[in-house]
Amino acid sequence: MFRNAAAALLAACIALPAAAQTKWVMASAYADANFHTRNLREFIADAEAGSGGKLQIQLHTNASLLPMPQIKRAVQSGQVQMGEILLSVFGAEDPFFEVDSVPFLAEDWAASAALMKASEEPIRTRMQRQGLEPLYAVNWPSQGFYTRTPLTSLEELRGARLRTYNAITVRMAELMGAVPVTVQVAELAQAFATNIIGAMFTSAQTGVDSSAWDYARVFTDVGGMRARNVIIVNSRAMAALDAPSREALRAAAGRAATRGLAMAQEAERATAARLAEKGMTVAAPSPALMAQLREVGAKQVQDWLAKAGPDGQQMLDRYRAVLAK
Repeated sequence: MFRNAAAALLAACIALPAAAQTKWVMASAYADANFHTRNLREFIADAEAGSGGKLQIQLHTNASLLPMPQIKRAVQSGQVQMGEILLSVFGAEDPFFEVDSVPFLAEDWAASAALMKASEEPIRTRMQRQGLEPLYAVNWPSQGFYTRTPLTSLEELRGARLRTYNAITVRMAELMGAVPVTVQVAELAQAFATNIIGAMFTSAQTGVDSSAWDYARVFTDVGGMRARNVIIVNSRAMAALDAPSREALRAAAGRAATRGLAMAQEAERATAARLAEKGMTVAAPSPALMAQLREVGAKQVQDWLAKAGPDGQQMLDRYRAVLAK
């Protein structure tokens, strides 16, 4: 009997470390059908499996736990261990956080990849100073204007109440002569219905997420920028993991970045097609409109450099060197 009891006790002690789990909470502001969220769920499942079940991550989507502008601070403070943020929303903290949203600095996928490569290390360094570790980043698809009538010139937006979502799009609206109004994704339909906004600048993905066909008629896809979402983790929480779990999390993040790029590129095509299926006109911009937009973008590049200083100029030089290869 004693031998059996000792064996049972030994088995329980051996099993104990394997059964121990670290449970994290993660906040995201995006809808479950959004490709970022689908990629995020795959990343979490991958990381949990790679840790042998020792790390468990409870995901809260669609701003059900926190609105997106509050997620970064919550991760920094340890209120939650992980979060997904639209990096450019935090440009007021540091101009490097908003460089991917400078209009018409990186107009296509190749340029966006070059900009991400050139800015990755400065952004990582700045986040580490704040007690954060960025795990991976994925771009949004191209951006465009949602309007009730066709858009052929920026003069048609003069005086319009244009939805914005960060400081750099606020400045863009001002340079175009529009009135900037900050509205979160979950509130878009209501904002249009009550004339809080009459137009917006965002991706086809956001248009699908918010059923834009209920409040707009035309999507003019201008490219413009491919802002990035970043998955961040509290540095203290990361350090508290055992080494195999940390390695599993980082390996899963690498795979999520690769997968997310493919998903973003497919979403760019599929979501524009979805808008068209729902009766919206998906229009290409006229050369005259693009010329006006690039003029706005050139001014905003100079605005950004004035804030970012010599470090910003060095980063832009690296970006242009990568792009030239």
